[in-house]
Amino acid sequence: MWILWTVTALWAASFSLIGEFLAGQVDGYIAVFIRMVLALALFLPLWRPRRLPALRQLQLAGIGAIQIGIMYLLLYHAFLYLQVAEVLLFTIFTPLYITLIDDIIFQRRHLPLRWWLAAALAVLGAAVIRFNQPSEDFITGFLLIQGANLCFAAGQVLYKRLPLGTERQQLHVFALFFIGATLTTGFAMALFADFSMQPQGTLQWSILLWLGLGASGLGYLAWNIATKRVNTGQLATMNNMLIPAGLLVNFAFWGQQVDWLRLALGAAILLVAVWLASQDRRLN
Repeated sequence: MWILWTVTALWAASFSLIGEFLAGQVDGYIAVFIRMVLALALFLPLWRPRRLPALRQLQLAGIGAIQIGIMYLLLYHAFLYLQVAEVLLFTIFTPLYITLIDDIIFQRRHLPLRWWLAAALAVLGAAVIRFNQPSEDFITGFLLIQGANLCFAAGQVLYKRLPLGTERQQLHVFALFFIGATLTTGFAMALFADFSMQPQGTLQWSILLWLGLGASGLGYLAWNIATKRVNTGQLATMNNMLIPAGLLVNFAFWGQQVDWLRLALGAAILLVAVWLASQDRRLN
């Protein structure tokens, strides 16, 4: 668990850095691709491909493509429609998706009625936060975040369940994780990027360097290794610890104005949704 706490602290500033200095200034496809290339460069010298069967190599690359490749493409574009605080808050659904995916794919359980009630409460909580601004942009941003949540949740569960050997063996094949992510984001960049919105200046390049090598490279290695040490319930819970940490950084350093009463009420409803969906779960 201490690894998950450490990575949470490492990631806490990432949302604000993206929202304040990259979103709307650097094309999202380009920014994500640069992050993946930097992270891949960190692990390529350690890559020992013969230590993993070919099928498992493809599976690991596919997990990387889903967990951070597609996830980041959706996340970066969500910042164009939502404030940083809203992006953070709407990641609260990730624990629901983790337990849902683990149940359906690996444990073959039926979806209980309380999950449908939790989903309804989650929609209500989101509506409370922005009830007086029911814009098309808000709906688009909310849906983008949910797509990102699903990708991140699926990647964590699949990595946890994929046999990769010891932690040292995982280190020697982790480049495959970023190969999948780099190929996915590179293809998307080639098709959709606005190349007139490239990183400019030392500040933006420094932020991308930190996000690529630190938050993505070291962060995802540590986080995914830790997923194999904890049970699914602990993993699901820790996914929400980033929310208060990220909000604290965002408000402390940038002082963004927020309707605290509405945010607190909506967050409380969302927390009830998470709690309800987590009851009586035999997670492992």
